[in-house]
Amino acid sequence: MIETLKTRANQLFPGIAIAGLVAISAQFLNEHYGAPAMLMAILLGMPLNFLSDEQRTSEGIAFAARTLLRVGVALLGVRISIEMVQALGLPFLLLVILGVLATIVFSLMIGNLFGKDRLFAFLSGGAVAICGASAAMAIGSILPKRQHAERDLAFTVITVTVLSTLAMIVYPILTSNLGLSVDATSVFLGGTIHDVAQVVGAGFSVSEETGDLSTLVKLIRVTLLAPIVLVAALILRGSAEPGASRPPLMPVFVLAFLILAAFNSFGLVPETAKDLAGQISRWALLAAIAAVGMKTSIPKLLEVGGPAIWMVVSQTVFLALFVLAGIWVIG
Repeated sequence: MIETLKTRANQLFPGIAIAGLVAISAQFLNEHYGAPAMLMAILLGMPLNFLSDEQRTSEGIAFAARTLLRVGVALLGVRISIEMVQALGLPFLLLVILGVLATIVFSLMIGNLFGKDRLFAFLSGGAVAICGASAAMAIGSILPKRQHAERDLAFTVITVTVLSTLAMIVYPILTSNLGLSVDATSVFLGGTIHDVAQVVGAGFSVSEETGDLSTLVKLIRVTLLAPIVLVAALILRGSAEPGASRPPLMPVFVLAFLILAAFNSFGLVPETAKDLAGQISRWALLAAIAAVGMKTSIPKLLEVGGPAIWMVVSQTVFLALFVLAGIWVIG
């Protein structure tokens, strides 16, 4: 048993170590130059695509791309609590939930217009609607295995991260010109920007209060990741062709997410443990997205085409307009 574990560890270590080094490099660029860490991780990983075919590193890279991302998503649960949901208030809470669901439905409806199937539409729509790269990786892990899975995932992560970074700059200017209140600005920023880091950047660029409230709204969107992934897994399982591999009835990482969120809601997670879990989650996701980059061929990525970019842009614009309309209705 011990020898088997040692052998397995030796097989995985080189690939995981390289993914970790890319993650460290991405974090360095983030801390010193302000570049989005997730985007840097996947861009730095892509030139190393040849390592995913190298016998010594391929297994570790595959492990990082799949298992580490599930660990990272599961640990996001420690950031969620029922108090967050209650603090937002029912009207804005409903707006955030409806914004997520409407964006996913809209994505499924427009997929054919851009020449994309429903799996790609759900992948990109879920990333835009929920929490950017983290959502894309979680959704990608439950989709049926298909030929261009890694390519589509890498494309989605890059596109939503770039759009999220642009939104971080443009949206605070937009809310200022529209004369929105602090609460409305916070709901708009937290309810529309794709990635958590960019929400934090946008919110605190307006004011400290806006930063706190917009981060809260964003984390409520993150809360929806688990139920949406669970429902999707059940639907995909039921629609799988006879003999085809089916997603698990309840993905383990989704169950872990929900359990950790419940523990945190009841105050059972100490602050030190919460901080540690948050750090592990961030590094696991960075290493995972670096590994996804290493599994992605740049020429194949270009095959996705311009229509897919415009599809993600359309999803982003739809979500922004939906939330703005909801803020206007609520008043």
